[in-house]
Amino acid sequence: MAVTRSGGSTAVDDTFDYVVVGAGSSGAVVAARLSEDPSVSVCLLEAGGTGKSQSVMIPAAFSQQFRSDLDWNYDTSEQKELDGRAIFYPLGKMLGGSSSMNAMMWVRGFAHDYDAWAQAAGDEWGWAAMSDVFLRIEDSDTPGDGHGRGGPQSVRALRSPSPLTEAFLRACVEAGHSRSAADDVNDGHQDGFWLTPVTQRRGVRASTSRGYLDAATKRTNLSVRTDFLVEQLVIDDSVTVGVRGHGPGGRRVIGARREVVVSAGAINTPKLLMLSGIGPADQLRHHGIDVVVDARQVGHNLLDHLFAPIVAETVGTSTLFTAQSPRQLANFLIRRRGMLTSNVAEAFGFVRSDPALQAPDLELLFAPAPFVKEGLEPAQASGITAGAIVAQPRSSGIVSLRSGDASDAPVIDPAYLTDDEGADRAVLLAGLRMARDILRAPSLRGYITGMIQPLGADLDAPDDELVEQVLTQHAHTLYHPTSTCRMGRDEAAVVDPDLRVRGVGRLRVADASVMPTIMRGHPNAACIAIGERAADLLARAERQPV
Repeated sequence: MAVTRSGGSTAVDDTFDYVVVGAGSSGAVVAARLSEDPSVSVCLLEAGGTGKSQSVMIPAAFSQQFRSDLDWNYDTSEQKELDGRAIFYPLGKMLGGSSSMNAMMWVRGFAHDYDAWAQAAGDEWGWAAMSDVFLRIEDSDTPGDGHGRGGPQSVRALRSPSPLTEAFLRACVEAGHSRSAADDVNDGHQDGFWLTPVTQRRGVRASTSRGYLDAATKRTNLSVRTDFLVEQLVIDDSVTVGVRGHGPGGRRVIGARREVVVSAGAINTPKLLMLSGIGPADQLRHHGIDVVVDARQVGHNLLDHLFAPIVAETVGTSTLFTAQSPRQLANFLIRRRGMLTSNVAEAFGFVRSDPALQAPDLELLFAPAPFVKEGLEPAQASGITAGAIVAQPRSSGIVSLRSGDASDAPVIDPAYLTDDEGADRAVLLAGLRMARDILRAPSLRGYITGMIQPLGADLDAPDDELVEQVLTQHAHTLYHPTSTCRMGRDEAAVVDPDLRVRGVGRLRVADASVMPTIMRGHPNAACIAIGERAADLLARAERQPV
C-alpha cells in the first residue's frame, strides 16, 4: 500500500483501523476502549518506554522521575514575572504518560467549569453528562451513589496519611477556614478542605497504563509500540491516512484506515500538528513546513496552574523527609503502608479571595514534606509545604516550534502573571497570605523551627516580604498545561465538539489540549474522561452510515 502526497508516494509498513498517538491519561483510554470491539484493529504509539520502574510504582517517589528517561525534560522560556526564571516542565514519557508521574490527586473539578465547557462545545461536555462518564471510569472506595464501582480507574483514600496532615486541617479551621461539611470531595462543589483521594490500589500507583492497558494488551487486536516517536501525520488531500515516525525498527509509516487520534498532551499535540502543517501559517512557513491548514489557534491559549510553595522546617520524624528509611521501605514492600504510599500532596482546599465570587479562585495545597526547588533537589532538613494556586488563571501563553525537527523541544511560554489587570498576581498573593496564616496557626506553629524556602525568611514577619519572595523566586508549574488545541463550536476553535480537527479529515485530538479552559483542581480525572468521550465519539461515527 502507498499513500500519495505532493512529491510522490509514501510506502506504508503497517495498517490498522485506528492509530492513537500517545499512551497517556487520555490515549491509553482511547486505545483500550476501541480495542474492546474485536472487529477493529488499533495501534497505540508511545514515544517513551513501558514505565516499569520503582519510582512509578512507589507513590512518594514520583519526583525521582524528573529529569530522567521517563520525562520529556522540558523547560519554559524565561518568565519575566518570575524573576526571569525558566521553569522546569516535567511531562510523563512512558505508558500512562503523566498519570504515571503525577501526584495521583483524583479531583474531578467543579460543575461550574464543565458547564462552561458545555457553553463552548455542547451539553455532552457539561457536568451532568461528564458525571456519568466518571461513574463508568471509577472503582472508588468513597461511600455514596455519586461514585463508580468496578471501573478501570482505582480511586482510594490515602492509606497512611501523616499526622501532620490532620494538624494542617485543624490549622485551616483555626485560621478561619472550614473543613468541608460535604461527604464527597468530587460532587462538583468542593468548597473547603479535604484529605486527598488518590489513584492508587493497595498503596501503589494506579495509572491508566495499569487500569486500562494491562487488560487491553491481552487482546490480539491491540498493538502497543513503545519507544516510537511520531514525527509527522501523513495527510493526503486534507485527509489523515497515517503517521510517520521512528522506533527500534527504524523509520516507519503506519497507516490508518479509519482515523488517527492524537493524544500527545497539551504540549506535544500542538507540536505534532504544527510539524504536520496544521497551525499558524506564518510560523509553519518560517520553519519550512508546508501549510495544510492555517489553524491560527494551534499552540495558543496555553493555560496552567502556577503553584507558589512555602516550605517550613520542622522538628520530629513525621514528615516524608524520612520516607526512604529501611523501616519505611519494609513497611511499603511487606504491607503496602507507611510514608512511601503518600502522594505527597495529602490535603487541599478551595477558597475564595473574594467572598462574593461565584466559585473559588484559589486552591491551597499541603504536603507533609519539604518540596523544594521544583522537586528537583532533596531537602536538607525535615519540613512541611503549604502553597497556593491560581485556580482559574487569566494569563495565557503559547507553545510554538523551535524548528521543523521533531526531535527538538518546542518553545513553551506559559506567560505566567502577565494578564493586563494583574489579577493572577493579586489572587496568588492573597492565597499565599492564607497559606502563611495556616502555618502560623497553633496546630502547626509548634512544629516549625525555621524556613527552608525561602531560606532564612521570617514566617512571623508582619508585612508581605515573605509572600512576595515566594511568588517571585519559588513559584513554579503545578504540571497542568491545557487548552492549546481548544474545542468549540466556533470556527476559530482547533477541534469541533466531536474532537475532529477542523480542515483535516479522519483526525481527532483527545487530551488536555482540547479543554476550552482550564478547570479548577487537578486535570488527570478530566483527561481520562476526555479519552472515554473520544472513544464514544469514534464508536458512534463507526455506526453511522456512509
